[in-house]
Amino acid sequence: MKEILLVGVGGCIGAMCRYKLGGWILHHWEHEHFPLPTLLVNLSGCLLIGLIGGIAERAHAFSPHLRILLITGLLGGFTTFSAFGFETIYLLRRGDLPAAALYVGLSVLLGVIAVWTGLKIAFVCTTH
Repeated sequence: MKEILLVGVGGCIGAMCRYKLGGWILHHWEHEHFPLPTLLVNLSGCLLIGLIGGIAERAHAFSPHLRILLITGLLGGFTTFSAFGFETIYLLRRGDLPAAALYVGLSVLLGVIAVWTGLKIAFVCTTH
């Protein structure tokens, strides 16, 4: 139960940070043809998960509960793209290039197809 609360609190804070940072970027860079806020949030999330994961791995500086709060909760709420990057690096460090390539390819391709499918279903369901 404690882990669920840690994920929930971290996720709430991460989502609020994503909203505020994305809004700030959008306010300072109003370019409607490129999703810079999402790109920068995703990249900053990747940088943070690398930093926190690296410190946790090498310095053993974070307790398991703090890692759950920061990585699964905070960064999970901030961007799940950071988890995608972290897991891809894990596969690469393990020397499993085929699995890493498959994971990246399937995530991107099937993710885009899933969004497209969802949009089509929503269109059909809302058309009278």
